[in-house]
Amino acid sequence: MARNKIQYHCQDCGSIASKWSGQCSDCGAWNTLTEMVMVSSHSAQKTGGYAGQISQIRNLNEVATTDFPRILTQMPELDRVLGGGLVVGSVVLIGGDPGIGKSTLLLQSVATVSETQKVLYVTGEESLEQVSLRAQRLGVGSLPMPLLSETEVDKIIVTATHIKPKIMVIDSIQTVYTESLPGAPGVVSQVRESAQRLVQFSKQSGTALFLVGHVNKEGAIAGPRVLEHMVDTVLYFEGQSDNRYRLLRACKNRFGAVNELGIFAMSDKGLKGVINPSAIFLSKGIESGSGTGVMVTWEGTRPMLIEVQALVDESKLANPRRVTVGYDPNRLAMLLAVLNRHCGFFMHQQDVFLNMVGGVKIMETAADLSVLMAVISSYQNKKIDSKTIIFGEVGLGGEIRPVQAGIERIKEAQKHGFERALVPLANHPKKEVSGIEVKAVSTLKEAVDYLF
Repeated sequence: MARNKIQYHCQDCGSIASKWSGQCSDCGAWNTLTEMVMVSSHSAQKTGGYAGQISQIRNLNEVATTDFPRILTQMPELDRVLGGGLVVGSVVLIGGDPGIGKSTLLLQSVATVSETQKVLYVTGEESLEQVSLRAQRLGVGSLPMPLLSETEVDKIIVTATHIKPKIMVIDSIQTVYTESLPGAPGVVSQVRESAQRLVQFSKQSGTALFLVGHVNKEGAIAGPRVLEHMVDTVLYFEGQSDNRYRLLRACKNRFGAVNELGIFAMSDKGLKGVINPSAIFLSKGIESGSGTGVMVTWEGTRPMLIEVQALVDESKLANPRRVTVGYDPNRLAMLLAVLNRHCGFFMHQQDVFLNMVGGVKIMETAADLSVLMAVISSYQNKKIDSKTIIFGEVGLGGEIRPVQAGIERIKEAQKHGFERALVPLANHPKKEVSGIEVKAVSTLKEAVDYLF
């Protein structure tokens, strides 16, 4: 006979405990352990053998490979982040803060695609009337897109099997549940089981599936970590509620490049893709003072120009502050130590504030040189020429290391009217780039002497 066993699962990290406690022993979160009844069966043979059918094995070179057909979403920025379109039978998980525009983006895209492809929009958080009102505001309310208000996963799969959609949206996965497991919707066991059944349906039927996921206070997608491993693509919607621009970043993609970035502008008519993202991050027509520099970052498959702002001021505190927006504060502290050791700029009694304009988060090391040049500019109160572009990685020995796609970065700067480029020596182009003067340096001191 089956015997029920009670376990406690953490809703944040998914760890399992044998008894309840106020704090999770793995992730340290409080009040996140929920009860889950596990059913164990003893129907297997006592010898541990398996009397079922043996699975078929195929050699790797015998598996036929074909190009994955893609469905264009009619939103070029979304197609870019997906790797060129939505792959048939793929599962895409989209996470972001409340109100950032996840449902708006999906409603706009799938409603437009519904003119040529059969789609199904499943809502568990809103009524059909609310979805219809939002669609009318976005200008897609007249399209005959099928809607379903349901949260029971088995009923959703049965309905989808009947109408056979090419694209299906689940908004959101935290509201979906199955009656075969105890617990309210949103707990670890319900999210994992519901997602597993939806992923299995997507792979078997060839339906492209969008899953909307909530995020916790740390900004990560709520629920078990295994949820991100089960899907093919994980997208994060970033941005501030008071900023009209939204950033869609791919951190996992089995069918395209990771760290691809899509940029949207939010308006009363919904989201619209930004064709030239470099233009929105540059302060054109605004006289910039000291502490401002421009760099070229590489996001996925394209370069973008980002303005870097630094403010260095005398500190009144025993421990000077290092505050960053869109940049790693630990890396800033390391770069300031390099600046002190190899160039003699002492920041021990200075507060340093750093900002990446436009709310962009810079992860790559190509921003090192531009960050330090902006810091020196603010410290000495000397302006950097507004027509100069700067990029390069700074090593602990004060050397300037090369970065990827150096030629493409220089050409992108030249297209936007920049006349000079300060780059690593290894990134100096073999052929002269018309319209821009390239200065290649090998050490941090050379870069300081060139600009200041």
